[in-house]
Amino acid sequence: MEALTTYFAGLAPWAQSAVGLVALAAFALAVNYILKNVILRIAEPYLDRQTKTIDNAAAWLATVAPLLIVSRGIRLVPNLLDEVYTLVTNVAQALIVISVAMAIVRALAYANELYERLPRSKNRPIKGFVQVVKILVLCGAAIITISVLIDQSPLLLLSGLGAITAVLLLVFKDTILSLVASVQLTSNDMLRVGDWIEMPAMNADGDVIDISLHTVKVQNFDKTITTIPTHRLVSDAYRNWRGMSEAGGRRIKRALTLDQNSIRFLSDDEVASLKRFRVLRDYLAAKKEEIAAWNESELAGEDAVNARRITNIGTLRAYIIGYLKSHQEIDDNFTLLVRQLPPGPEGLPIEVYCFTATTNWGEYERIQADIFDHLLAILPEFDLQIFQEPSGSDFKRSLAG
Repeated sequence: MEALTTYFAGLAPWAQSAVGLVALAAFALAVNYILKNVILRIAEPYLDRQTKTIDNAAAWLATVAPLLIVSRGIRLVPNLLDEVYTLVTNVAQALIVISVAMAIVRALAYANELYERLPRSKNRPIKGFVQVVKILVLCGAAIITISVLIDQSPLLLLSGLGAITAVLLLVFKDTILSLVASVQLTSNDMLRVGDWIEMPAMNADGDVIDISLHTVKVQNFDKTITTIPTHRLVSDAYRNWRGMSEAGGRRIKRALTLDQNSIRFLSDDEVASLKRFRVLRDYLAAKKEEIAAWNESELAGEDAVNARRITNIGTLRAYIIGYLKSHQEIDDNFTLLVRQLPPGPEGLPIEVYCFTATTNWGEYERIQADIFDHLLAILPEFDLQIFQEPSGSDFKRSLAG
């Protein structure tokens, strides 16, 4: 050892500096290798194997040790200029700040991943808040890094921020808007991952697959992805179908448009014939008794034209209500009604308003189609016709006749 020291002392100043720098670099690289390729490999089985995020955080943290060796050991290298000592120390310390900041960022990402494994994360995502903390950490790291490199206090940099506040607000306008919007969306439970939303202004119609600080991703039903700025979900209108899913029933709201020329009164024989329908028996019996009592009390000495009579369209409405109430796949705990809408040149709309007992899209469409298949087919029993504009084949049949 004494011989080595004597040999080192006999070298030229530049050679002493070169040997010292090589030795310092070799020692730092050796420590870096041992930490990342030995110690972390040994610890790997005890870390979370469902993600690589925690490994990345540990790797960034392990980088601090060799950087500390460089920042402290550079003073042991002889014959260097003070400026070199200062430069190497400042750069090493700046890299330490960056490494610690990146380790914290990865740790935050890992914390978010752990939270997303919990069932309640579906209703209360924290990704937006985590991203805000990441931004604060990185901004703080940037300020400290610059202050270390220029060898000035961070307070000096912070005191100068007031002069560029307007510029910062302009640059980070979208981030500030998104931060406020993210807090509103989360605190008011306005949006969750998995919600089906419609936002025509953004051509979005599908399921929410990701909510972050700046954007919300929606997978449309054609499998395309629409990315919506988070603040637009607060400033613009959109429809969230979560209430329908939670209620357990999906609304049917569709109208049959009837030809008004086919609406008429029913004869007694036709009323008797319609009693074949089980869902109409009670209605026809009660209606016939009600009309008979009214006519008897109100039509003394009046012409028969003033009498009340049963109509085919009124009977159809009663049939549809009875049919829907007896339908096993219609939930009668929700609103159920059949109503006339204002007549127009396209006919008289009879609107069916009810809710299916399922929210599954495929089942909903099947139930709705089955109901209207039946109603369209049953109309001739009431001597009613669907209105539709004439086509070429209609004119052809008319001319042939």
